[in-house]
Amino acid sequence: MLIYETFALGNEAFGKPSNPAFLLRPGELLEVAAAAGLRVVAYEDGVIREPKPARVQRLCAAAAGFPQTEARLDHLSAVNEP
Repeated sequence: MLIYETFALGNEAFGKPSNPAFLLRPGELLEVAAAAGLRVVAYEDGVIREPKPARVQRLCAAAAGFPQTEARLDHLSAVNEP
């Protein structure tokens, strides 16, 4: 399972990092996941407002054999309930 979030091109409008060498180009995380043979579970590419404005890419991906039920978090609420 890979969960990743980082800054993307366009972030220079919001501040640092602003060097294009440190900003992902559109779809770059998707390309990396595909090259590694990962199945994309969720992906976002856009502007966030909190905790501070930024342009980011977010990815959650899993290896082909990773059981999808293992990635579910909804069962945790039942465990944490008194």
